Amino acid sequence: MTSDPVIGVLALQGDVREHLSVLASCGVLARPVRRQSELEDLDGIVLPGGESTTIDKLSRIFEVREPLVAMLRAGLPAYGACAGMIMLADRILDGRSDQQTFGGLDITVRRNAFGRQVASFEEDLHLDGVDGGPVRAVFIRAPWVEQAGDGVEVIGRVEGGPAEGRIVAVRQGGLLATSFHPEVTGDARVHELFVEMVRERS
Repeated sequence: MTSDPVIGVLALQGDVREHLSVLASCGVLARPVRRQSELEDLDGIVLPGGESTTIDKLSRIFEVREPLVAMLRAGLPAYGACAGMIMLADRILDGRSDQQTFGGLDITVRRNAFGRQVASFEEDLHLDGVDGGPVRAVFIRAPWVEQAGDGVEVIGRVEGGPAEGRIVAVRQGGLLATSFHPEVTGDARVHELFVEMVRERS
């Protein structure tokens, strides 16, 4: 595409400003999205961390859930971080009985898989498709991918400790998801990967 892509950040909860800042540094037009009208003309969307049950509830209150689901099914590229990964997953373990996701990724995620807030941690990860050495990954009450479908590319796993081997980064078509928060580290490479995916599909 010749013009800068427009990428929204779902601004219902979570690290919205941080994602907007990193996206802007990647040379795209980044804007917050709270209402259905703000979904128009997007080339991609970021679903930030927060609390997945709250994001689910607020997406209904602000009436963005149904149009966003339709746009994702129609091929809108999306990147989900932490709770955003849960919102892109087709299946959830340890979720509330009435909890729904936006879906799109053929994965099963486990909420709060690493434990409570006190179990938050950081680790260097090597991600397929991200050059320049390991990425510093910040995990905060993070999920992990319990199961990934055949069409899902696993691009990152925990590399040490009791959770070694657990899947924490995936992509499928125009969808990207990580269990961790790259927006808080000052490293824009995960966002750059997503921007590249958006440009490829625009």
